[in-house]
Amino acid sequence: MREYSKQNKKAWEYNAYEFWVKQSGTPEERAKQDVENPVKMLRKYATYFDTYEGIKVANICGSCGKKAIPLSLLGAEVTVFDISEDNKRYAMETAAAAKTELNYVVGDVLEIDLNTYGGYFDVVFMEGGILHYFHDINEFMQVMYAMLVPGGKLICSDFHPISKINDVLHLGNIFTGDYFSTDIYEEEMAHARFYPEEIRSQMPKCSYRRYNLSEIINGVIDSGFVMQRFDEHPAWENDKVPGEFTIVAKK
Repeated sequence: MREYSKQNKKAWEYNAYEFWVKQSGTPEERAKQDVENPVKMLRKYATYFDTYEGIKVANICGSCGKKAIPLSLLGAEVTVFDISEDNKRYAMETAAAAKTELNYVVGDVLEIDLNTYGGYFDVVFMEGGILHYFHDINEFMQVMYAMLVPGGKLICSDFHPISKINDVLHLGNIFTGDYFSTDIYEEEMAHARFYPEEIRSQMPKCSYRRYNLSEIINGVIDSGFVMQRFDEHPAWENDKVPGEFTIVAKK
């Protein structure tokens, strides 16, 4: 496992299970919401799936299963790839409470066993902002391409790179000086802000590489994908600016 992956794993296994219980409820409480309306729980991402029944979905950095479990309830065969054992524990307990099946592989996404998973999935799906955890976007996209069957679909939703220009998303001031920066930097993990300062200051940091838009798009194209759609979505905290984007591409 890469050194920066080890660092990120340490961060994402720091009280992660307890955080999800506090943020999303117990696995039983979360499962009830998933079962009641799985399409609603997928939110805007539901529009990017042509069908659910019988398809094989790789949920990259699927975390606590918040999108994987609704997909499974809708009939998909879902495999989550994530670096955190704590995330797996919450996801698997929630799936059990929802009475649905979920596969979960813990490890470095860039070291996915392609003898097993190469050309296996109909859809590779990621959301919630995960690209910055990987220091080489081209290597990452090549692995995603290798996992798909011919004609398979990539659904990649992530933070909009405008955050490198403007701090409207409150992600910090790391990039206010240079949109084209290729620096690696350390910063708090995503949910550190929800903890009291005395705990927050002790939490392990993650190693990030924040990309600009052309790097992301070219990473998709250069890996062999044919882009079909690019959508921009409003920021949660300021709907006058983009906060996320979604790329849909085919193998």
